[in-house]
Amino acid sequence: MNTENNDKTVLLVMDIQETMMGYLPDPVPLLNNVEKAIGAARRVGVPIVYVTLVFRDGHPEIHESHPRFGPVKASKVMFTSSHAGTLVHSAIEPMPVDIIVHKKRVSAFAGSDLEIILRAHRTAHLVLSGFSTSGVVLSTLREAADKDYHLTVLSDACADPDPQVHDFLVKKVFPFSGEMLTTDEWVAALN
Repeated sequence: MNTENNDKTVLLVMDIQETMMGYLPDPVPLLNNVEKAIGAARRVGVPIVYVTLVFRDGHPEIHESHPRFGPVKASKVMFTSSHAGTLVHSAIEPMPVDIIVHKKRVSAFAGSDLEIILRAHRTAHLVLSGFSTSGVVLSTLREAADKDYHLTVLSDACADPDPQVHDFLVKKVFPFSGEMLTTDEWVAALN
């Protein structure tokens, strides 16, 4: 891993929200690895961008027939700023220096100002973590690859409700777009 340009690296912590963690039988291993990655990034000055799914009250961004987000709109409150489950999980709460980006669809870039933030930081390298592997991680990885970012996926700082899907993606699909490292491997490379 090239760590010479940590000043051009950003750690993305995606969809690690209170409600989202309820979709995992045991979110603790994921939360521990994400927390470890965040701590390492802080120590070496890598900016941390938390990406969360957040809609306006009333969900005007969603058509009720949308297959994935229609039920969210029907809930009338899920993933709005007034819904507690929308918050970043309490195990990895952002610090005031961290950046929080609100997205409107699956990819971290969809409906957010992430790209503007990354340009402002002259980012060349994205380190991805998040839930779910088959959702935000896959969508963001593909879009970021098409935008020519150098990519690292922290394989154990991502999780999916289906562990077999997670394994298939990190072993067979993601390596075509970026580097796969465990959190410990990435932390060791930073030191």
